[in-house]
This record gives sequence, C-alpha cells and structure tokens, in this order.
Amino acid sequence: MCKSLISKKNQTCSVKVGLSDYFIGETEVTQDLWIAVMGSNPSQKNGFKYPVQNVSWNDCQTFITKLNQLTGKTFRLPTEAEWEYAARGGNKSKGYKYSGSDNIEEVAWYYKNSDNEIHEVGTKKFNELGIYDMSGNVWEWCQDCYDAYSPSAQIDPICEYDSEWSRVLRDGNYLSATKYCRTTSRGSSNPKGGHEYEYYGFRLAQ
Repeated sequence: MCKSLISKKNQTCSVKVGLSDYFIGETEVTQDLWIAVMGSNPSQKNGFKYPVQNVSWNDCQTFITKLNQLTGKTFRLPTEAEWEYAARGGNKSKGYKYSGSDNIEEVAWYYKNSDNEIHEVGTKKFNELGIYDMSGNVWEWCQDCYDAYSPSAQIDPICEYDSEWSRVLRDGNYLSATKYCRTTSRGSSNPKGGHEYEYYGFRLAQ
C-alpha cells in the first residue's frame, strides 16, 4: 500500500512513500515497562505511568533485545517514516499541525503547560488513530540515522549507517516551543548518550 507524506523541508514537491503494514505503540514506553524488563529506572522524575526518560538510542536497543527475549516478539523502534505517518493520523489524517489537533494545548505537554516536567502518558487527547503524545512530553527515538530526505519515491525507507551516526528524534518534549512539537519537526542526537538525554524517550513498533 502506498501512503503519501506531505512535502519535506527543502523539497518543492510531495514524495510518495510506501509503507508495509506495522504496529506502533499507543503510548510512549512507560517506566513500569522499562523496570519490568531492565530492573532499574534511569528517569529523572519517577512514576510508573510516566514515559521512561534519560535513555540513549543504544539503551533503547538493549531494552528491545531483552524485551524480545522475554516475549518471543519482534519489537523495534519505528522508522522515521512510520513514526511520521502515525503522528499525522495515518489514513484518517485530517492534516493537523500537531498530532491530533491544530490546538497544541489539546494534545501536547510543552513549555507553556508542562510546569517544566514530564507527565503521565495518555493524559492529553489522542490523534486520529487513537495514539497519544506524538507531540511533546519526551522526544522519541526512531531507528533511522539523521540525513536529508530522499527526493525519490521509496518503499519502507530507512537511513542506516554505522552506530556512530546521529539518530533521529521526533515530536519535541515538555520544554519545547510549539514549532518543535509539529508532526514535521525533526531532531537528532548521538546514539551513545549525553547530558541532554533526560528529554528523550521512545515508543515501540512491530
């Protein structure tokens, strides 16, 4: 099946992106799930229903490997294309600026309403697909390395180089300005770790 993603930055036309069927988490991975798998909690603010935070891309890979061993499943990080398609509302998209609304207050914890801290998952309005927090709360890791978008039509695109390359982050966090919470906003960071990782979390795909 072919899904169309809206024009990317520095491109003048829309790019057709085909995606195979996939599942993506209704919420960001919570601290209770992380603790159940890893036996510890790296988060700055503790609470079972808060998103896990302060995790590097490499940490996410370790968690996913252990989770798959425990469950016999094939969980993974979403690709950037999968993440964006879900954030935009998939085939039910209404073209909102943020994930689920043009009013950021309805769908996101960001710098104006977060009181400078993360919040429990699923406490804002869900988007067209019933998915929560794809704008704000914590930045979310994707599987991809960070690179310019390809101008060519693609099927299941993913950017993968070696592990030293910057990895993609999407959706903004609880301290972000509105522009970083848009469904089109992109960020990146070193996959190994750093002081800024308190703002980073993730959701699962399969």
